[in-house]
Amino acid sequence: MAISKKRRRRGCLSFIFIIGFLLGFPFLWDRALDRFYAGRIYEPATLPRAETAIVFGARVYSSGRLSSMLRDRVQRAIDLYHAGQVDRLIVSGGVYDDGTSEPVAMKNYAIAQGVPEVAIVVDEGGLRTYDTCYRANAVYGVTEAVLVTQDFHLPRALFTCGALGINAHGLSADLRTYSERSMQFSESREFAAKLRALYDVVRRQPPSILSS
Repeated sequence: MAISKKRRRRGCLSFIFIIGFLLGFPFLWDRALDRFYAGRIYEPATLPRAETAIVFGARVYSSGRLSSMLRDRVQRAIDLYHAGQVDRLIVSGGVYDDGTSEPVAMKNYAIAQGVPEVAIVVDEGGLRTYDTCYRANAVYGVTEAVLVTQDFHLPRALFTCGALGINAHGLSADLRTYSERSMQFSESREFAAKLRALYDVVRRQPPSILSS
């Protein structure tokens, strides 16, 4: 009887521990990514030179106008190109149901700012961060790159690209103060996306669009 009670007690404690771990792990993982990759995020003056800058997609309006966050990402990459810190830009994103292409809009903006078209790779298969990183390495042969995106997104992007064979350096594209609503949405979405990133790199499933 005493042994049975001890076993039940141990079983109950084990169950509580497992539940606590499962509930706490997402928060620990979120913190761990932010802290670990803080040292891989640079200012332009200290950024290591790389052949390629990868610019992650974000919202584009039907008119072709870039959202504030996306415009800042592309502008940062343009500045890198003109400063001679990168030789080419991979602009990566998706295509909407109405035909609006994030990468094409990004390319057009960069060309208007003086980046030659031959220095821009348009990747319309970058439906998610994982897809962009996977394709950069598997399709475009990237082994080292500067990742250009906002601060909240950089730890996940650095983790994902690094796990997929890219020596990645982060450059923040926070060139302005974004609306509170926009930041709340982005940061809440990022929390779940970091967990998905871990699942993705463990599973290593090729993206739905793999060819160039």
